[in-house]
Amino acid sequence: MKNTASILLVDDDAAFRNVMAGELRRLGHEVVTASSGEEAVAQVEQWEPEVVLLDLRLPGMDGLEALKAIRGHNASIEVIMLTGHGSIDSAIESIRDGAFDYVTKPCPLDEIQIRVQRAIERRALKQRTSLLERALTPPDQAASFLGESPEFRRMLHLVELVGPSDSTVLIAGETGSGKERVAKLIHARSPRKAKPFVVVDCAALQESLLQSELFGHERGAFTGADKAKPGLFEVAHGGTIFLDEIGEISQATQVNLLRVLDTSAFRHLGGTSEIRVDVRVLAATNRDLRTMVGKRLFREDLFYRMSTITVEVPPLRKRGGDIELLARRFVKTLNERYGTGKVLGESALEALRGHGWPGNVRELLHAVEAAAVVCEGGEIRAEHLPESVRGAALAGVAAPAAPLVDGGQFPTLVELEVMHIRRALESNHGHRGNAARILGISERNLYRKLKEYRLLG
Repeated sequence: MKNTASILLVDDDAAFRNVMAGELRRLGHEVVTASSGEEAVAQVEQWEPEVVLLDLRLPGMDGLEALKAIRGHNASIEVIMLTGHGSIDSAIESIRDGAFDYVTKPCPLDEIQIRVQRAIERRALKQRTSLLERALTPPDQAASFLGESPEFRRMLHLVELVGPSDSTVLIAGETGSGKERVAKLIHARSPRKAKPFVVVDCAALQESLLQSELFGHERGAFTGADKAKPGLFEVAHGGTIFLDEIGEISQATQVNLLRVLDTSAFRHLGGTSEIRVDVRVLAATNRDLRTMVGKRLFREDLFYRMSTITVEVPPLRKRGGDIELLARRFVKTLNERYGTGKVLGESALEALRGHGWPGNVRELLHAVEAAAVVCEGGEIRAEHLPESVRGAALAGVAAPAAPLVDGGQFPTLVELEVMHIRRALESNHGHRGNAARILGISERNLYRKLKEYRLLG
């Protein structure tokens, strides 16, 4: 953390002002001076220092009036009042009006330096807090939802209807179709939009860690729990929690989650006291939860509680002309990012239209980005696209409706998944992280499937 600041020193005593300004500059601070409250306010409007050292007794506009004007212009400026022994009550009043601290004259330089350092630290802490709040509260992304297909427009209309409510919403859709973005849009359309939006990737966390992350734990609840930790439900208080890949959670976590949905209360792991929260729950899955209920892999009562309202995100292959719209948008974004002027050629568009997009919008984005990177000219052609996308187009034949296995038989779903995983790995030269992104699953889930299908080598 830096230990110097831009400082405005305001005092009507010219000798004190000049000596103190010189000493502060010697310590590395950038210092500008003012002799009155009116001059100080004018300096702040032009320069906006990080810290103001402000004398309480000034001719004309006094220190308290100047403090209110400075804070009114920019509340992020930290103000330290300079006061005599007879003005302590006024200095305390200045704290109530927003001053960070006060120092009694005569002011030892080391004491001023300590106060300035503390002001710098508080300013940095407020900036970090602001960044965290912006990260937790996503912007309204409605303008970024691009698509004209009837299925996509119906989905957006439903989002507009359910957003202002407080209902639990289950967002269903294939991997890579944009379920998290839909959840962020629902949050942005709700009265909770100024509060946190907390994302929990249920598939990426081990069972014991997931429960600790969701509900928090007390000190000593398990090995390594050397201090108490709040859960993400507490972090999301007043806002929205988004449970991604809800179909991956265990029966034990399902029980605890159902209790939170029914009572808005839970206990820390290892705790005994009830914690009540006000949280809207959104969840997403790419699995058929109704089938999982039939197989007793997912609780029926939780399924009905979660699916109060279900928003179906249509797969890209059912969105017709949206493929071209999205591809052109991605190229435009990449051009702006890298300062290029590339365009999609007709051969590339033909290949994109002919692909089945099992990885949906995420796969399309990665395919377009890969093509833009390897394209050395101004036109992105089919040959620049990943092999998994361009194969049928370059061969000059239509892609078959479904691949066949030995004997000309249609493959089972398991065989299809194995084939698709192998293609993703081959097209990424065995890189599991890249393959997982294309498949729209976590690397942990990909590893689990590789182990299940004995594809680890």
